[in-house]
Amino acid sequence: MLGFIVRRLLIALPTLFLITLMVFSLQLLLPGDPALALAGEERDPAVIEAIREQYHLNDPIPVQYAHWLIAALHGDLGISLRNREPVTSLIVDKLPVTLELAILAMLIALVIGIAAGLVSAIKKGSRWDFGANVVALSGISVPNFWLGIMLILLISVRWGWLPASGYTSPLDSLAQNLEMMIMPAVVLGTAIAGVMMRHTRSAMISAIHADYVRTARAKGLSERVVMLKHALRNALVPVVTMGTLQFGELLSGAVLTEQVFTIPGFGKLIVDAVFNRDYAVVQGVVLFTGTVYILMNLLADLLYYLLNPRLRA
Repeated sequence: MLGFIVRRLLIALPTLFLITLMVFSLQLLLPGDPALALAGEERDPAVIEAIREQYHLNDPIPVQYAHWLIAALHGDLGISLRNREPVTSLIVDKLPVTLELAILAMLIALVIGIAAGLVSAIKKGSRWDFGANVVALSGISVPNFWLGIMLILLISVRWGWLPASGYTSPLDSLAQNLEMMIMPAVVLGTAIAGVMMRHTRSAMISAIHADYVRTARAKGLSERVVMLKHALRNALVPVVTMGTLQFGELLSGAVLTEQVFTIPGFGKLIVDAVFNRDYAVVQGVVLFTGTVYILMNLLADLLYYLLNPRLRA
């Protein structure tokens, strides 16, 4: 197992290094002088020169990258130009919001996707199979922003069941927090549920025709035990790894969904930073989300290794 982890780390570390190069290159490709932007309206030459020295802007580009990378490894991702706060603090503030949304969306996706995939595989060729496939393809095809707007118009505006937008911390009011998070979680969860359903259905169909399932039936086990204990248990191996990757995408920030429902997570943070040309925040969020996605890929490989006995053998 240790050798497996080391091999995956040897793949992940160069990828992370390339991400840092691309993120650092953002500030080199952007027009304008960073020192002038940091100096504000009072562009005193002495202040500008002090800023250049502080941020090593007078050094060669490789030296600037080395200073930036060392600072990033120590948790220093720069200062936001808009509100003069450390980028690390902004990320830490937004992380619980996006994490909660990702967890809720993933729970919805797993419940709907696995259940629909299981029924579709067992009832292959029936109306249940056709209906589950239609629902799955609809969840994948319908844009998140359109579904979010339709839910707001129907559930919030017409029926008045749930608030249309906003966010309340669960520490302040758990009930109000769930009321505000359920619709965006459904929007994100239905899209992933379609993917999970297709993978579950495909894996279950393969498992149903496997030798160990025929052996379990030959032993006289009930069909329910055969499907749930033997077929589904093995079919969930690729589904779990796929779910891990999908969870990594959710943590990267659901930009459109958070904008539609005005949720102050990573998506809204990076959109606001782009509109305000807050390049330090853009760099920090992109670096953080890229690192998280690499870690989720590493976790998916590890789970696949743990759940698949053939790899351990």
